[in-house]
Amino acid sequence: PLDARSPRDASSSSSSSPSSSSLLAPSDEDVPFSLEFPESLDDLGERWRLLPSRYRVILGTIAARDPELVREACRRFPGQIVVGIDAKGGKVAVEGWVETGEMTALDLAQAFETAGVAAIVFTDIDRDGALTGVNLEATVALANAVSIPVIASGGVADIEDIRAVKAARDAGANLEGAISGRALYDGRLDASDALALIHA
Repeated sequence: PLDARSPRDASSSSSSSPSSSSLLAPSDEDVPFSLEFPESLDDLGERWRLLPSRYRVILGTIAARDPELVREACRRFPGQIVVGIDAKGGKVAVEGWVETGEMTALDLAQAFETAGVAAIVFTDIDRDGALTGVNLEATVALANAVSIPVIASGGVADIEDIRAVKAARDAGANLEGAISGRALYDGRLDASDALALIHA
């Protein structure tokens, strides 16, 4: 189902470490604690025992830096690994958005096609926190170019953005959800209304 709320990927702030991760919780639950990326996958497994199986972990910069680690995580924790792709002008941004290279968001997404990734969180960082609306065109283009479901992130301003994502999903786009942060905090988006629309 579409998810109208979620914690942001910890790698999406300039103060985060390049290997940090975060949790993606069901839309009606709060995350009990933050999860910094562990020293090893064995360490992640130990922490994972404390979480319900419906939780998923988002891997951000580390996905671009060490794709094999992501593949191994997918093998160990099937259905629970999400890749966070932050993009500026279509190019992947890492290290808290301060570095971009030549790799495109599509390049990175396609690199995990056979890895077993549960979903991709795609954030247009030019829109994140700006309340200017989701970059639906770029998000749908990515979603329809890969088999991995995509979650829209960045720019959600109000219920109309949720409506637009849902309409695109209902029309066949490979979209799983949308993440909202500032719009919820500012009261521009009511979580109950968003969830009612999603499940209608």
